[in-house]
Amino acid sequence: MPADVATVRGVGMSVTLRSRGLKRAAGLALALAILAVLAVPAAGKPKRATRPAAPAASAATVTPIVPLTPAAQPARFFTINSVLAKLDGRTVAGPMRLASVTPGQEASDARDAMLPPASQEPFGLFAFRAPEGPLWVKQRKLAADIAAEADEINACREDASHCYAGPALRFIALTDHARKLTGRARLADVNRAINAAMTYTSDLAQHGVPDLWSAPLASLSSGQGDCEDYAIAKYVVLRAAGTPEDDLRVVLVRDRTVGQYHAVLAARQDGRWLVLDNRWPDLREDHEMKSFVPLFSLDSRGVSLFAAPYASELSDEADVTPATPHWGETGGGASTLPLLI
Repeated sequence: MPADVATVRGVGMSVTLRSRGLKRAAGLALALAILAVLAVPAAGKPKRATRPAAPAASAATVTPIVPLTPAAQPARFFTINSVLAKLDGRTVAGPMRLASVTPGQEASDARDAMLPPASQEPFGLFAFRAPEGPLWVKQRKLAADIAAEADEINACREDASHCYAGPALRFIALTDHARKLTGRARLADVNRAINAAMTYTSDLAQHGVPDLWSAPLASLSSGQGDCEDYAIAKYVVLRAAGTPEDDLRVVLVRDRTVGQYHAVLAARQDGRWLVLDNRWPDLREDHEMKSFVPLFSLDSRGVSLFAAPYASELSDEADVTPATPHWGETGGGASTLPLLI
């Protein structure tokens, strides 16, 4: 998992720090930004022209003082290489990274005015396209597997008399039943049906690998799966039943109560995000899941990472030892900090 990230935003600047202490990193970056506004390095500071003495004012004339406009002043730059290196416990290396503020603008740790006042994503967090990495590789393979299964399902729908694929017929039955329902009733029905159709089994026990994402027909065929397999199957069934894709997210979280990574399906109904979990039959609203640390979401757009609108610290109860997650596998107390902006 990536290290914790803090971004200090100001009008005309954005400084991103990776560190073990978000509060310390944000404070150092802000201090540098303020210093950059107040003081120009001696080597690059332009000398002010000496202003001629103003003539004595008379009753007939007054000489106005015209201030130098910000547009006429050069941008001010400062390096954050040494700060990043010190926080990461390493020496300065690589190309110089500069942050800048333009004269007349203020450096601040206040929330960026360009961000919307509220998020429409689960858990009240903002979501951004995740960097390329292992999750994208898994997501693209999963999308290809789901597309291949869709051809099999459509073939069975067109000619059921010649369809001998049990999982496809079962998927069609689940979808047709869900399509007759609406709203929360549909979500609850699919949650119960998929939970009952599979027995929880770790990827290591079933496939011999730590983490494998399965498309729904594969899960229905084996009757086994771990948490992300349940969430994926619910996502695909609800989409086939007519639930808008923008109202569904497969969410990868850290559940601090049990000390492990977990996957659930979040579904939006009447403006509220409901959590469909393989561990219980009822639906719960996202704000009720106090033990969840949301990390990533998967949907038709691909992989997104969750980010809070402010850099903040976790509570002391949170475990903070970095680890590479295997979704649905016991993490042995290891955890990953949420990404914060």
